[in-house]
Amino acid sequence: MRVEDVIARLHPRRNVHGIAAALLPFKADGSIAVEAFQKHLRATHEAGLANAVNMDTGYVDYLTEAERLQVLEWTSEALGSGVTFFAGAYIEGLDGDVVSLYRRQMDQIVARGGTPIIFQTARLHGRESREKIAVYRAACRAYREVLGFELAQVFAPNGEIFDNETIRGLLDIPELKGLKHSSLDRLKEFERLVLRDELRPDFRIYTGNDLGINMIEYGSDYLLGLATLVPDKFAERDRLWESGDPAYYTLSDALQHLGNVAFRAPVPAYKHSAAIFLKLLEKIPSDQAHPRNPVRPEWEADILRECADRLGLQSD
Repeated sequence: MRVEDVIARLHPRRNVHGIAAALLPFKADGSIAVEAFQKHLRATHEAGLANAVNMDTGYVDYLTEAERLQVLEWTSEALGSGVTFFAGAYIEGLDGDVVSLYRRQMDQIVARGGTPIIFQTARLHGRESREKIAVYRAACRAYREVLGFELAQVFAPNGEIFDNETIRGLLDIPELKGLKHSSLDRLKEFERLVLRDELRPDFRIYTGNDLGINMIEYGSDYLLGLATLVPDKFAERDRLWESGDPAYYTLSDALQHLGNVAFRAPVPAYKHSAAIFLKLLEKIPSDQAHPRNPVRPEWEADILRECADRLGLQSD
């Protein structure tokens, strides 16, 4: 893509739809901090962002089926009826027909007031595009709204970046209203936006690029793990962009600085960075990550405290 083509894609003063992939916090004893989780969900909603639970940021690949169901219950209880939230439909490691497994997970989400996000499965790796499209079409049939998901394998081994033929097929599924794109590759995301604009302009591309959060300037919305660290600052940034306020750039740069620190290699350790950061802000009771998640070094809090200071936040 040429530089002039990229510049031509700028969408100033657009209203951005923001979703924060919620961190699942833990207590020092290793149990889930349910009260802090629910409080953070409410704070995110009140700030102006939607919540997404049972995502990578919520350790979905480490949770049991029973725990994922509990997360849905806690979310529904915290937000109340009529409040939109999103949730991952994750089937990795489960036995059975792929479509049936997806629909069972999706039914559980919808029954609690959520909108399903179809996580990819390694069982479709290597399949032809038409097979993948058929699975998604069957899984989505008759639901009011579903989101898809592309996840680079740097995040999780079940992830996959689809080819353009598959993307074209997914855009043709009426129940599928959007796609979270987490390649960390701006040019690949630009390809998605071009296809979207050509084939289905109302379809939403949610950037999952925590290293390129200004993709909103080019027509992407967002579903970011980074947003759960500072949902109020993301909501403020979005309002500044919509109003055309030049203060947008200073705030966006400070948020990107936080993203560059938190999402450095090894990328999955960003969840521990998120826990450390939220503990610094006294939003959660502990900086513990899930015991199976990679951890950051002991000095992590020092660099994250500098990120908080740059954002004008008070840390302990």
